[in-house]
Amino acid sequence: MSKESTKSAKVAYLKSKEGRSNVINCFWAIIIAIIFLFPIYWLIQMSFKTDMESFGKIVTYYPHEFTVDPWLQNLQDKDFITSLKNSVSIALCSMCLSLVFGIPAAYGMGRYKVKGTKSFMLTFLVTQMLPASVMLTPMYLIFSKAGLLGTYLAPALAISSGSVPFIVVTLRPYFKSIPVSLDEAARIDGCNVFRSFFKIMIPTIKTGIITVVVISFLNGWNDLIYSMTFNVKADMRPLTANIHKFQSKYGTKWNCIMAYGAILVIPVILVFVFLQKYIVGGLTAGAVKE
Repeated sequence: MSKESTKSAKVAYLKSKEGRSNVINCFWAIIIAIIFLFPIYWLIQMSFKTDMESFGKIVTYYPHEFTVDPWLQNLQDKDFITSLKNSVSIALCSMCLSLVFGIPAAYGMGRYKVKGTKSFMLTFLVTQMLPASVMLTPMYLIFSKAGLLGTYLAPALAISSGSVPFIVVTLRPYFKSIPVSLDEAARIDGCNVFRSFFKIMIPTIKTGIITVVVISFLNGWNDLIYSMTFNVKADMRPLTANIHKFQSKYGTKWNCIMAYGAILVIPVILVFVFLQKYIVGGLTAGAVKE
């Protein structure tokens, strides 16, 4: 057998081996995707079942009697609309506060030599490890003396205190990786520090900005503990706090709870579906660029 035929046979074997490996990897990827997506499927299909089917002894994996009553019952509820406004207000407020404080801090620590940078970064990482329950009492005392209890600003500040460290840790490598020559060119063109920051730096790290915007908003959207602690009035509670109203001494309306949960989850799913390339790219790039 000639060397050329041996080489071609080896190449063919490697290609077939690579093809089998890709098939196996695709198979396991599909299995993992099914495992992770099944709870979402169960949540949505349960929200379209009737009460009789939800409480039936026989488990059904799709609604035999399709109904939208649980969704209408939620969407037509005045308390739901109020809670939705509260959730959106808290999420937007916490997102804006996180960006206002986080992005300039990341820019300063990434573009300038700051004494104690390692200590600052370690502090930011440690604060992300602290559970919310540890922060509740000191924050409650601070907000009480500041007169912020019963306002959207109190939970927004508490949520942003956890989002700001994430923004700094994520965006600092982005700012650090931008060539200094870009700053010098902006100075030559007549840009001052602020104009250079908004006109040059921010557009350059668009991927990272989108990532932190999404994560900051979702932190506020998913919040429960801060909003429940700092806003004791029922009309100021977010969506995450009112799901319990379908549980009573007469039973639990599972289809309504599932519809309520689906309404909470769908915005999160849509955000990640349409912005996943920015989010994944932003997290991975921010993690390795130094």
